[in-house]
Amino acid sequence: MRDKNLQPSLYQALRNQSGANAKPADLGDFDRVIRPRHGLVALNSRELWQYRELFLMLSWRNVLIRYKQTYIGIVWAVLQPLLIMVVFTVVFGKVVNVDTKKIPFPIFSFAALVPWLFFANALTESSNSLVSSQNMITKIYFPRLIIPMSAVLSGAVDFLISLALLFALMIWYHIPFTPYLLLLPIFFALTFFASLAVGFWFSALNVKYRDVKYIVPFIVRMGIYISPVGYLSSELYSRFGGWIGLNPLVGIIDGFRWCIFGARFAPDWAGLWLGVGVVIVLLVSGAIYFRSTEKTFADII
Repeated sequence: MRDKNLQPSLYQALRNQSGANAKPADLGDFDRVIRPRHGLVALNSRELWQYRELFLMLSWRNVLIRYKQTYIGIVWAVLQPLLIMVVFTVVFGKVVNVDTKKIPFPIFSFAALVPWLFFANALTESSNSLVSSQNMITKIYFPRLIIPMSAVLSGAVDFLISLALLFALMIWYHIPFTPYLLLLPIFFALTFFASLAVGFWFSALNVKYRDVKYIVPFIVRMGIYISPVGYLSSELYSRFGGWIGLNPLVGIIDGFRWCIFGARFAPDWAGLWLGVGVVIVLLVSGAIYFRSTEKTFADII
């Protein structure tokens, strides 16, 4: 059916281009109705899949930018978690003397640092990803969701390095490898989607409100203390109740320790599922908000 909203002059021009004797049916190639997308339909997963090569290329570019032309390069991915582990061992292990259920404190804290550092770095990188990609956004079209997604995925390199260090510490401290380790990818996936959810929100907000660049470092600095990195989550649950599960990192960190140390570190399942629900809500709402505002990115970035 011919688009009735087509301007008469444009319709006539197309008709003349097709030939003076062209019938309306000959113009079928020009008939297309374009309507705005709203809600979940606006996410357009098919379009994201069509740009998968660009997504992988941007992810690899972020990795190269992070390590290329640096003095210590990839060594920083090793030093950062180790230095934080040393500080936490002195403060929480020696001064505060927190309960670790007879697990050596260095590996107790390192098991929590692996997911936390992935989340913190992903939040930092993704929140600034759109602003740093200004030239691409203003010159060519592609699904803008790819930019924060690639920023989050690029942190997987640091995660794998930290995970290798964790396994080395398990051997050093004679921590046995248990079948629970097979569940570790599930909790990594949950960490990834949690990072992606906040990345969608903060990257979109940072385009319009540049104050976000000051808020994100504050969240990262405070988040490591309100998440059970240097202590057991039971301390939080005993003081604040089950609502502490609204912080998805609580269940994620408990899950990592459960996979590494065994059944005695089983997470609070109600709190874990509450955190999963929070991640789903943030992920869907963040993607919808991102797509609803991306049409203004090129104008205000």
